Amino acid sequence: MPLLVANYPQMNFTQMHERLRLELLRRIQRGTLSVSLLARQTGFGQAHLSNFLHGRRQLSLEAMDRVLAAQHLVAGDLLPATYQSGILPQNNAESSTVPLVSHATALFEPYVRPSAAQSMLHLPAGVLQSIRTRVSNPRRAWQRFVAVRIPTADALPMEPLVLPDAIALIDRHYNSLMPYRPNRPNLYAVRHGSHLTLRYVDFIANRLVLRPHNIAFPVDLLEVEPGESPGDLLAGRVALILNEP
Repeated sequence: MPLLVANYPQMNFTQMHERLRLELLRRIQRGTLSVSLLARQTGFGQAHLSNFLHGRRQLSLEAMDRVLAAQHLVAGDLLPATYQSGILPQNNAESSTVPLVSHATALFEPYVRPSAAQSMLHLPAGVLQSIRTRVSNPRRAWQRFVAVRIPTADALPMEPLVLPDAIALIDRHYNSLMPYRPNRPNLYAVRHGSHLTLRYVDFIANRLVLRPHNIAFPVDLLEVEPGESPGDLLAGRVALILNEP
């Protein structure tokens, strides 16, 4: 903590406490956390945690440490992105390195914290530079490229295009339904509840139509809620599939 105070004097305990509360609320909202789960992880009572989450009480330093450990966070993760000396760099024309992250990070995190990167995917020079973008304004500030690993259950509907344990490179600056290439469907990483799924996508009658590559699997319909646009449900276009040999 002294190092953080020395490097980031504008962040104090109260501000970091509030950022932890907001981060936990975001995780609850997206369905990856619940008060009961956090209670089991930390040993705190649900009422105690609920009071903290609703801003009715604060946590002690020791309690914050327990919550951070339970959620695999470190204090630096609570700093604003512009103050994180260890934040992973934005993808740009000079970079061909992409963080491999969890599905939740790919769906919900605008910036990839160092602790959220499971490993780094190194691509041949020039691969990222040639990929065209088509992005909505709210998404422009997001870190553009991330990669995720596709487990067997999620790969089966897209076989043989996507094989179990494949790595999908996602361009989060392409959340438009416009075809990337004429007469070829885009493959998207789609937010289905709190889950990431790979599908071809159409938009019909205020619903996203999620089509598998393997015709043995069903077509799914995903309702676009009031206030949402179809692009809000698209994590991004799958720009590259790396299947394990």
